[in-house]
Amino acid sequence: MAANPPGQAHPNKARVAILAELERERRRLMQSQSMNTPGASISLSRPSLKEFRDNAEQQHIAAQQKAALQHAHAHSSGFFITQDSSFGNLILPVLPRLEPES
Repeated sequence: MAANPPGQAHPNKARVAILAELERERRRLMQSQSMNTPGASISLSRPSLKEFRDNAEQQHIAAQQKAALQHAHAHSSGFFITQDSSFGNLILPVLPRLEPES
């Protein structure tokens, strides 16, 4: 058998590390996919800090939207809806369509 050249040891270690990382990612994806099916058990992994922050931020925005909508309805005769806006608006006014007079 031929021995590996001295430069081959490092690429093999890197390759093994990459394959191990891919296997961990595959298992994580398989587990998360099985969690999305009906009747699946509870998740065994803790949510990451990023997921927790995203969820908290979404709840905070939803609370802000609700408060803004209630305030607008209480202090205005217009009608407003909540909708995601690329300009950061929490609520948008709804303008009625008037039929043209014939």
